[in-house]
Order: sequence, then structure tokens, then C-alpha cells
Amino acid sequence: MGGLADRILRLTGERPAKIGALHGGDLSDVSLVTLQDGGRLVAKSGPMVDREARMLTAMSDAGAQVPSVIASDGDLILMEALYEERAGDGSWAALGTNLRNLHDVTGEAYGWSEDYAFGRVTIPNATSGDWPDFWAANRLLTHVDHLPGGLAPRIANLCENLPRLLPARPAPALLHGDLWTGNLLFGAAPSVWLIDPACFYGDREVDIAMLHLFGQPGGGFDEAYGPLDAGWEERRAVYTLWPALVHLRLFGSGYRGLVDRLLSQLDV
Repeated sequence: MGGLADRILRLTGERPAKIGALHGGDLSDVSLVTLQDGGRLVAKSGPMVDREARMLTAMSDAGAQVPSVIASDGDLILMEALYEERAGDGSWAALGTNLRNLHDVTGEAYGWSEDYAFGRVTIPNATSGDWPDFWAANRLLTHVDHLPGGLAPRIANLCENLPRLLPARPAPALLHGDLWTGNLLFGAAPSVWLIDPACFYGDREVDIAMLHLFGQPGGGFDEAYGPLDAGWEERRAVYTLWPALVHLRLFGSGYRGLVDRLLSQLDV
């Protein structure tokens, strides 16, 4: 176990009895740690985990249900270990309430105090008072130098038209920022935790769009979360384009079709 075990001992006062890899470690190393007294915790290491710890704290302060951060030490954070189960009765409604609590906390501008990253893909978070400008500069144009042929001019054309597609100043809600279904951890119903955040302040529809990227929320979510503004389904393609571009850069050409479809849907 070596160095990791020594660091856990220093941070917790207890030496691990066992350390095993957990799923979900595509962009960070994630381990389940069993301590000598039988207690468990999750160790996550990587260059951005200290920022993740600050995001989790901000989300917890907002009343969202997230894993508790036990300790943070540079490129290592220790979090409570949670028991995962299938979504059950009331789970999706609990998510709606959880997410609404998060989004009810608002900032003074769009963005975040620190940049973030998914692996080698940087997520700039420079603050702005204009939402279409923020989305263009920090979520779309930042990718154009890294895209295969033909996509860059289409992205640039879309960004010129964002002021007519997106609201200028929606409430700058506290967002999870990467809320696909794989970043939901369901416990004994109706418990659900939000994990692996990429927080920033922005239009709440960003998180809603992400929830529909590889599936859709289950029964009870819509009622618990509450109504969205008219036209949100049309705006969804603009917001889904960002994770599609990130996936294209991280995982390759298999996501080119998704990016093309979204741009075509947006008439660019």
C-alpha cells in the first residue's frame, strides 16, 4: 500500500487494512479504503481534487446531499464511503429536491473562482456578467483549436448567434456542472448523493440538460424540482453541446456524430 497508506495514516490517525480500486476512476485514481477498525472511506487522488473538495463543501453548504469531505491534502482527498443501491421509491423525487436546493443558491456573476479540468481538457471559469458571452468563451470557443476539420467554423458561427438563443442574464445558480446520471449515487431509497462536481454559477438549465444526455430523470423528478422556463427544451442542444465536445476531445471520434447532430439541430 506504500505511500497512500502512510498519507491516510497521517490524515486520519488510522492505518488502512485494505485499499482497493473503485470504478469511476477514468480521470482520477479512486480507491475504497478499509481501516483497521472496519471503517471505510474513499481516497481520490489527482491534480484537481483539492478544487473538487472546495466544490463539495460549497454544495453541502447549499443544502445539497454530497459525500462528506474528511480531509484534503494537496492531490489527495478523503471522503465518506457510501453504499450504492438502485434507485427506488422516491429516489428521483429526492434528486429533484436536492438539485433545487443547489440551484436556489445564486452568485453575483457567471463562472467560478478557479478553473477546472476533465483530464487534459481545461474548463475555464473566468467570470462574466453576460451569460451568452460566458458560454461562448468558456464552454464552446475554448475547444475550437482542438477539434477535427469543419467543426471550428460551425462552433464560431453558433457563438455569434448565442445572444438570440440564450437568455442574457438568467439567475446565476450554483451548478453541479457535470450532472450526467453516472454522477448520481443512489443509496437506500430515497437517498441520493451528487458526486464528482465541476461547479460554477450559471443557468440552471445546464444541469437539467446534462441529466438528459445519456438518459433522463425518473418519475417524480419533474414534480419535485419544479417548472422550467418556456423554451428550455430548445435551449437544451446548446447546453448539451459542451459535454459532447468534451467527450469528443477525451474519448475520440465516436462522439463526432453527436456533435454534428447537435450543431445541425441548431442550424449551423
